[in-house]
Amino acid sequence: MCGIFGVVARNASLPSGLLESATSTLAHRGPDDSGTVILRETAPEPLEIGLGNRRLAILDLSPLGHQPMQDRETGNWIAYNGEIYNFHEIRERLERKGMRFCSHSDTEVLLKAYACWGERCLEELRGMFAFGIWDAQRHRLFLARDPMGIKPMYYCASGEYFLFASEIRTLLGTGLVPRRLDPIGLINYLSFGSLCDPGTMIEGISALRAGHYLTWQTEGVQGTCYWDLVDPTSADSHPAGEIDARQNFQEEVSSLLDEAVRMQMVSDVPVGVFLSGGIDSSSIVGILARNGIRPKTFSIVFREADYSEAEYSRAVAHAFGTEHQEILVSQHDVLEAVLPALHAMDQPTIDGINTYLISRQTRAAGIKVALSGLGGDEVFAGYATFKSVPRMERFARVWGRVPSALRGPLAAGFAMFLSETDQGRKLTELVRDGNLLHPYFLSRMLFTRKQVEALMMAIEEGRIGQANRPLRESLDRTRTLDPVNRVSYLESRCYMLNTLLRDSDVMSMAHGLELRVPLIDHRLAERLLAVPGAWKLDDNTPKPLLVGSLSGALPDRIVRRRKRGFTLPFEHWLRGELQAEVEQSLRRVADGPLASVLRPEVVMQVWGDFQQRRTSWSRVWSLYVLQRWCEENALRA
Repeated sequence: MCGIFGVVARNASLPSGLLESATSTLAHRGPDDSGTVILRETAPEPLEIGLGNRRLAILDLSPLGHQPMQDRETGNWIAYNGEIYNFHEIRERLERKGMRFCSHSDTEVLLKAYACWGERCLEELRGMFAFGIWDAQRHRLFLARDPMGIKPMYYCASGEYFLFASEIRTLLGTGLVPRRLDPIGLINYLSFGSLCDPGTMIEGISALRAGHYLTWQTEGVQGTCYWDLVDPTSADSHPAGEIDARQNFQEEVSSLLDEAVRMQMVSDVPVGVFLSGGIDSSSIVGILARNGIRPKTFSIVFREADYSEAEYSRAVAHAFGTEHQEILVSQHDVLEAVLPALHAMDQPTIDGINTYLISRQTRAAGIKVALSGLGGDEVFAGYATFKSVPRMERFARVWGRVPSALRGPLAAGFAMFLSETDQGRKLTELVRDGNLLHPYFLSRMLFTRKQVEALMMAIEEGRIGQANRPLRESLDRTRTLDPVNRVSYLESRCYMLNTLLRDSDVMSMAHGLELRVPLIDHRLAERLLAVPGAWKLDDNTPKPLLVGSLSGALPDRIVRRRKRGFTLPFEHWLRGELQAEVEQSLRRVADGPLASVLRPEVVMQVWGDFQQRRTSWSRVWSLYVLQRWCEENALRA
């Protein structure tokens, strides 16, 4: 696991010290080692290529794993961030082809795999990764990101320079990229509380999409999708009524889970499991146990009984005989983490504070690699949206058949009786906005379109459509899916990708902690999208395919417990300890970096609505985070 940076200068020289200073900004991601290299080519035209790496040593702890790394046989160089879990298997295949290795690292395996198969090497990889390879023979830069989008990659073109990095702040710190707010990114953030790939909050900087690779050559830049969760030309592979097929698939899921979890234990340092006591993390512990692995588990436990869920994690640890460690924290500890977590944000987000705290405490306890249950809700249908969104779809279809002459009066009636609450405003949006993409996006919406338009000074014509483009593209990929699988795809490619995975990466790497997420192994995820969604829902058992894969080994109190994430008392804090800080920050909108794009009076109206309990804390928090992030990064509109 690492932080990477790269730059190509065409008919120009790299500014003095650029490579070293940019790489140093990623030190938190890789505290164990650092390296840079500058390559120079004169033909077919003058180029200078700089690669930098900060290393968190997990595999091959020796100096042989140092990066950037060169394949001496081809002359190719790599800067790589991630883990290839099946690298032993790939190495054996390459050795049978006559390739020789100098190290025991997955980095060298990746270099050799590219030398052997070119971009097709991506089809062989199982893991999380983002890397850049300078192809010496083809005079091109090859960038790639893992199928599920677990590891980030950002890039931009600036004059004669093309740059890429693990974090946006690194690109901004080069001085080659204007610190200018992207209005499309702002619309996305206000709409959902996070940025939607490939857009970012900075004009000119893009995220390389999950499951994509990009090539830079003097002729230009070209992006290609090499994998997606679903093939839009295919249909469900099993009829919903075949009991035998469903049972066979349950066995296949169990086998795939065993493989994914075992594979992600590969490491040259100890691997722990973050155990919350929920179904997802408990399942990982159970899968390891049945494969003869007694993991070290650790849980964050609040000192205050109102927030503690220690009884559940203890029950799982006892059931599977783990070496269990509890990390005690108080509300005061969490509150003290808020401002450092804001500083760690690479892009503004309404989530992530909890991951920052968990990662900080876990790393302090001596853990360097941890398995997480992230993604279980998205691929195994654990959210309420898997039932609510299909109902909203049915309502939307019925509403579409209402004569147009009646829609206006009915919509006005809905608005009159429902719009005083956040949920009511969303339902009003559903019946009033004929441009609404899909009910799923409404379910995840922070500010409605009408509220976004009120908050922003002005929205140029076409901006809303541009902001919605990646959402529409994701929706188009789901046309052959049933309603449950459509929600699974959208949760995975929108909320999980743009919020959970991005925040988990940034907040864990702020402390040099590697988080692994076996429940979203891409081969497991694509199989789950290929069967009827009805198989994933059961009125009596949550996430039946995941629970069923443990064959009754999960304690019943874990399966039956009320769903609750690692929640923080933000509403209480915003009315107490954080009230003055948040109010002062929101008042600075009037003369700060957001002054020309947000209406200060509407921002303060949102704050007033929260004080009067007419809106949720998340809307206030999103505006506070946005203001602090723009100040922190010296943004201008």
